[in-house]
Amino acid sequence: MASLDSLLENIKSNRPDVRTAAWLGAGEVGAPALPPLAELVAGAEREVGRAALRAMWKIVRHVGHPAAPEAQKTAVVSGLLDLLSAGGSALVRRELLWMLSEIAGEESVDRIAPLLKNPDLREDARMVLDRIPGPKSLAALQTALRQTADDFKHNLAQSLRHRGVPVPGLPDRKLVPTRQTEVKATST
Repeated sequence: MASLDSLLENIKSNRPDVRTAAWLGAGEVGAPALPPLAELVAGAEREVGRAALRAMWKIVRHVGHPAAPEAQKTAVVSGLLDLLSAGGSALVRRELLWMLSEIAGEESVDRIAPLLKNPDLREDARMVLDRIPGPKSLAALQTALRQTADDFKHNLAQSLRHRGVPVPGLPDRKLVPTRQTEVKATST
């Protein structure tokens, strides 16, 4: 098992084979590696940032499999939520949201739902909430639909329809004509 220090040192290596071996083994390091890896993603040299992002995904997938201990998964979800709340670049926060979409449950809804008001992150937050099962995420989407700007209502309506909730008064954009046609409805 790799240590946190060796993981970070190898992720920063100039040698691609060393970086690759490092991110491939990152899953075992777990939640403590998330903050320093997120820093590398945001500010490091391009290839180092890519390797750090792959390492974070490896950690998420490591704790996401059914045989993983629940405590490890909980620690990683908590770490991702803390990083998400800390701010940072929209690029990193989008990745954090999608990582959460893989492993988070209803415990994370209260910290993801406020991002539905963030113009840079609202679409990603909507999709993550769409993927989290349960009544809490559904309620967050319904609340957002009532409170959001008109330009985002159709997106939220799509998520609600995907979850089986009818949204009267807001037509599905796929069914709204995009241009004038001469086709007439026929009666049978």
